[in-house]
Amino acid sequence: MTLFSKIIAGQIPSYTIAEDDQFFAFLDIFPLREGHTLIVPKLEVDKFFDVPDAYLAKMLLFAKPIAKAIERAFPCDRCGLSVIGLEVPHAHLHLVPIDRADDLNFTRGKLQLTPAQLEAVREKIVRRL
Repeated sequence: MTLFSKIIAGQIPSYTIAEDDQFFAFLDIFPLREGHTLIVPKLEVDKFFDVPDAYLAKMLLFAKPIAKAIERAFPCDRCGLSVIGLEVPHAHLHLVPIDRADDLNFTRGKLQLTPAQLEAVREKIVRRL
């Protein structure tokens, strides 16, 4: 069971943004920028392009309103999307509010937000869904 499967199952707490029967969205607790959200299929698959085609299409449709909410919640040019997949062996998308390509640079230092700050970010996005 991956870390993300444990989060989906509620065994590890998260700052949940949205959920349906196939996907789970929650804040990255070590974000590149405030609003950095992960979209995870409930189907446990390691590599993004090993996710079944039907899931991939639905994953983007699930992510779309969340990306729009992130754009409304945080001043940015757009919500960027990235697939890295090296840190957790469970396919996932990163949604990050960006103004330039370097805002998606995962080699940069991450923000250190308090639980109260993370909850405020979560509420800001959820209110705009």
